Amino acid sequence: MRSSPTPTGDAFGLWYELGRLYATAGEDARRAGTEGFIITLVTAAQVLLSAPLFGTSWAGPFAALIPVAAGLFFGGLSFWRRRARFFKRREALHRALATEGEDAERPAAAGLDAYYDAQLILLRSEYEFLRSQGTKRALLSARLFEASFGFTPEDGFECGPLNVAPDTLKMRDLRGRWDARLASSRALGKAPPPLGIREDAHYRVFPREMTVPAELATRSAYLAISCRLLRERYGKRPGATASEEIQRRSERDLGEYAAITGRRAR
Repeated sequence: MRSSPTPTGDAFGLWYELGRLYATAGEDARRAGTEGFIITLVTAAQVLLSAPLFGTSWAGPFAALIPVAAGLFFGGLSFWRRRARFFKRREALHRALATEGEDAERPAAAGLDAYYDAQLILLRSEYEFLRSQGTKRALLSARLFEASFGFTPEDGFECGPLNVAPDTLKMRDLRGRWDARLASSRALGKAPPPLGIREDAHYRVFPREMTVPAELATRSAYLAISCRLLRERYGKRPGATASEEIQRRSERDLGEYAAITGRRAR
């Protein structure tokens, strides 16, 4: 159990490279859309500038559609070129992970060693938030977290406010519980569900290497969830209805969120 994973062989490095690949792929649609929009603007400007020289008869009734069509074409082409590179690199990483005895679609199948504490806290906070929503879709997603990471409602983790922080004995104990539940599932022959680009785009489920910017972004994300749940449960002023322990943890979460992001939690 590690708060800061130490790679064994090449497996951890491969997991982190796969995580970076999924993170980049999650931006493909936005980047392609931006490029398509720029092409639309440039093409529209060219159509307008051509009018004094050539008139508009060359474009006929389709003059207004030409910029849109150009943007869609080049934006779509950019997106699928990025996707082709993504699929090629993903397959290469899947093969490399397989040679290390890892299942590339089940990052926690052999345990949680590749995950840093901060990411596990974020994942468990996401699970807590999904359960709090109570909708059928949210509860289905919560079950995905249970099967993939060993989370349970009774595991002792609390969010809104948080009762755990990275690199603490409490976090080590939670890791042990989650790993034990995953090991129990393996012993029963139960494999976690496969995860891919869709799940990672929603919940960042693949291991991430915790550089300083990545850790700050991860901490701000789980603190934002905790502050939101805190407000839903206790209102804007927890002191009115909460115990001293809840008040202390609430002040810690709110203060840490403000220190990291430079703004107050909404």
